[in-house]
Amino acid sequence: MKRIFIIVLDSFGIGALPDAKSFGDSGANTLASCVTSGGLMIPNMIGAGLGRIHGVTCLPKGEAPVGAWGRMAEKSMGKDTTIGHWELAGLISDSPLPTYPDGFPEEILTPFREQTGRGVLANAPWSGTEVIEAFGKQHMETGDLIVYTSADSVFQIAAHEEIVPPEQLYAYCRIARKILRGKHGIGRVIARPFVGTPGNFTRTANRHDFSLEPPEATLLDALKAAGLSVIGVGKIQDIFAGQGLTEYVYNKSNANGMEHALAYAQKNFRGLCFVNLVDFDSQFGHRRDSIGYAKALNEFDAWLPQFLEELGEEDLVFITADHGCDPGFMESTDHTREYVPLLALGKGVQPQDLGTRESFADLAATVAELLGVAFDTPGKSFADRLLKR
Repeated sequence: MKRIFIIVLDSFGIGALPDAKSFGDSGANTLASCVTSGGLMIPNMIGAGLGRIHGVTCLPKGEAPVGAWGRMAEKSMGKDTTIGHWELAGLISDSPLPTYPDGFPEEILTPFREQTGRGVLANAPWSGTEVIEAFGKQHMETGDLIVYTSADSVFQIAAHEEIVPPEQLYAYCRIARKILRGKHGIGRVIARPFVGTPGNFTRTANRHDFSLEPPEATLLDALKAAGLSVIGVGKIQDIFAGQGLTEYVYNKSNANGMEHALAYAQKNFRGLCFVNLVDFDSQFGHRRDSIGYAKALNEFDAWLPQFLEELGEEDLVFITADHGCDPGFMESTDHTREYVPLLALGKGVQPQDLGTRESFADLAATVAELLGVAFDTPGKSFADRLLKR
């Protein structure tokens, strides 16, 4: 193959994993909640085989599928963005990244205060929109930083752009990133800028993630070392801390990310374009907005045909996800432990059932083999059965 695209519909789970109960996620199903909303219209993904995936009972199977379909289980012990993407790139994490349900200890906050010269507000798990409403006014009056977390392995810093300009906020995040190592090696430090006035605050598109570096070489590193292009679209640059990429671009929205993906499909390169569309997760999953989630899926589905038109004979695209975030699951607003879809589309793809893959890392093994690059991963390639003969 010449070009492979991986498009991650961030948080698009399709049903609870067998171990979901141990994560507090029994019965979670992001796709089913979108169907239940009554507004889901995704004929192109159904045509690719989404409704034929084992365990998917909420969609029609469709006629004469044009792609290959299956589902992947997460083998890593987590359900966050970082671990999910690392596994998609071939790394399985045996231990979960640290979380802080009671807030961050002083051994983290004391050096953070000393090195930033600012106080800390909140310091507990919060909804991102609720925490700025609760502490935004005090932050503007004192200059103290709003520091909070969630059920995920994240250290989030919110600040008003008129009080702490984004570049200064990013500098504070880099300070936190240096502190958060070893036993406190949190997956992501996240800058959360916002604007507005008390009672009318809104977060801006200037979010920036500072991720922990992958502990081992990933698929991205292997492809780059082989001289191939490795292009990151959206959060990919942040998730992998820049490792293994030859080029990257950030997204302002799903629509902007699809524009970027289409633009790369119209370019001549050999290698991988790894795309993350985060609005599914951040705008709809965490906010438990089933209708908005379904609408976002509709928009992606309507865009998909024009993207596929740009693929050549030696190109293909995989559509998948990194975890779930069921908008109809009211036990919490956190990610949910789910299977993710595996759809493969391209002129050379043989329509077929790829079954249930034991790990997201199977995708990394497959991409490496299709691109002719050696890569040591626990994942098992399905390249030999994917293409028409």
